[in-house]
Amino acid sequence: MNQGQGRRGAVKLALGAALAMPALGVVGQTLRPIELITFPGGFNWPIWVAMEKGFFARHGVSVTLTPTPNSTFQLTNLISGRFDMAVTAIDNVIAYMEGQGEASVQGTPDLAVVMGGDNGFLRLVTVPEITSFADLRGKELSVDALTTGYAFVLRKLVELGGLRQEEVSYVRAGGVLQRYQALLEKRHAGTLLISPFEVQAEAQGFRVLADAARMMGAYQGLVSATRRGWAEGHRAEVVGYIRGTVDALSWLYDPANRDEAIALLRRNVPTMSEQVAANSYRVLLDPSGGFAPRAAIDVPGISTVLGLRSQFGPPGTALTDPMKYLDLRYYREALPG
Repeated sequence: MNQGQGRRGAVKLALGAALAMPALGVVGQTLRPIELITFPGGFNWPIWVAMEKGFFARHGVSVTLTPTPNSTFQLTNLISGRFDMAVTAIDNVIAYMEGQGEASVQGTPDLAVVMGGDNGFLRLVTVPEITSFADLRGKELSVDALTTGYAFVLRKLVELGGLRQEEVSYVRAGGVLQRYQALLEKRHAGTLLISPFEVQAEAQGFRVLADAARMMGAYQGLVSATRRGWAEGHRAEVVGYIRGTVDALSWLYDPANRDEAIALLRRNVPTMSEQVAANSYRVLLDPSGGFAPRAAIDVPGISTVLGLRSQFGPPGTALTDPMKYLDLRYYREALPG
């Protein structure tokens, strides 16, 4: 598949048309382009804000956003150079760097995480008939890919919920949007959703059975990652991207912008009702458990991710060094002090 075909083949966001950015930010300044790939969903709120409010342009970059249907498409195309950066689960970065990715790639990927994001916003959501973990016995739970970190989170929740792994079945169903749609059709008994998908599901009568952060503690979820070689040659792009995102987070966390922020969210997710959008604001912008206000990395949270991969990954896996997957030089330059 060539570059054009790969991008055209990506699942289109059911989130409204992307807003075009001007060619120039500061007068006379040509913006540096970044091709960014992410999963569709309301957790892209800071990116939409940075694009629409001109925060990326203020820092000299222009971001083109492409949705991915699943982690395999995202990571293989990031590694191959079709995209410059990705917003993805940190476990995806770890998996491919350790040779444990769902798809085979040539050589050892030179990936690095340059910025944090959140604790994953992971909730186990089930069909209305499921009221306890015990009700999941003999049922199917859907995952993106069997070797991804969110699948490991789901397996850990099942374990903490008192079930043996063999008492449930795990089936592939694609990225979060595909899993959400499959859940609404009741094709599976439950799945792990990223906020605000669980808010939308609850509004339709589905049940949030478990909150991963409450059951497991610290967990690093979404991060921004790139190839080390690309970042070395595009320092200004990486720094501008980080600064623009953090500016967007500051804008989102300002209560004075609440109504405008909710309106912006609904423009990008046109199927979202006003009430669901308001509830999403409450969840995603909760200072104690929402977006990391300065997009900082949660190192203890990475240790949790490594522990899960060591437990549920290939036999003999023992991963213990969170710093191996990070390159924080760009973050420190973007946000000194």
